[in-house]
Amino acid sequence: MPDLIVPPPVSVLLIDDHALFRSGVKALLERHAQVTIVGEAADGESGIRCAERLRPAVILLDLKMPGMVGMDTLRLLRRVSPDSAILILTVSELAQDLALALMSGACGYLVKSIDSDYLLRAIMRAAAGEVVVAESMAAKLTVTMPDGATPALNELGSLTAREREILGWLARGASNKLIAHKLGLAENTVKIHVQNVLKKLKMNSRVQAAVFAVERGVFIVPPA
Repeated sequence: MPDLIVPPPVSVLLIDDHALFRSGVKALLERHAQVTIVGEAADGESGIRCAERLRPAVILLDLKMPGMVGMDTLRLLRRVSPDSAILILTVSELAQDLALALMSGACGYLVKSIDSDYLLRAIMRAAAGEVVVAESMAAKLTVTMPDGATPALNELGSLTAREREILGWLARGASNKLIAHKLGLAENTVKIHVQNVLKKLKMNSRVQAAVFAVERGVFIVPPA
């Protein structure tokens, strides 16, 4: 009988200015073989250096830290480690912070009141390419996005029928693998469709497209 192939643990970088909170999160996550903490930082500047050097699969980022503004840290992290999934983990439950974080390239938004099991699931989903938003914040996705953050309607009209369908699945936080399964397509074909959607909508990430679709209530795929 062939040996089972065990996937490597998901590498995680913690960026938070509270040492006690970092220690608690690290202790909770290290109980699980699915994840490994590869680094931690107490501010945005050192977090960016760590991300550039470590290239973790997932970055847990606090927004409210001294020094560099959280949103600026997020945008720079997207540049230095573009393949990392960035999960915001914060005390802020403001709709504006949620909207700005997602539009700036975060793949999800969590509040610090979540339990450890939810955090672990969120990390695994983010590593798989899914959009993760805390249940307490999901309803706030319908808030109006900042001026200039959404594409013009004529750009939406440039999408093909298949691309509109893909956008609908993005709005549900589906990964490329799940979309491929649901639509009977090759995963690489879905990847190309997603790239085309982002290019036509003039957006930098699938999360931005998902937030736009949810916020406008357009092209939403009914539950399967």
